[in-house]
Amino acid sequence: MSAYIPVELQRQIRTRFFNTCAYCRTAERLTGMTFEFEHIIPRALGGETRFENLCFACPNCNRYKADRQTEVDPLTEQIVSLFHPQLQVWNEHFAWSDDGQELVGLSPIGRATIVALKMNRSQLVWARGLWVKLGEHPPKWE
Repeated sequence: MSAYIPVELQRQIRTRFFNTCAYCRTAERLTGMTFEFEHIIPRALGGETRFENLCFACPNCNRYKADRQTEVDPLTEQIVSLFHPQLQVWNEHFAWSDDGQELVGLSPIGRATIVALKMNRSQLVWARGLWVKLGEHPPKWE
């Protein structure tokens, strides 16, 4: 059962994340998909429907994240928390590859989140290549 999110809170979340996925930074307007309001700490684990616990997410990142809160960092092989878009700074955990098509994890949290959410899946990397050629990617607001 999905939680009702008031229209004004939806607007605030969209504004906070510039209408892009809080995780992979894909712009909603480039995809032809409707993005979702994601509970960072899932409701099933006690997460509340409030600004500090919501983010804007593409359907793929939201589905891959599901109710996950941790993942193994592929470099250190330690279990770490996933990126929290409201409490952590994206640029401290992620960067773009030189060609702008892949995400690079700068920290254990970034690396683990990339793995858990499959943020460099082949279809998305391919699409990012097109968006780079169009001058639409990487996002300019970072």
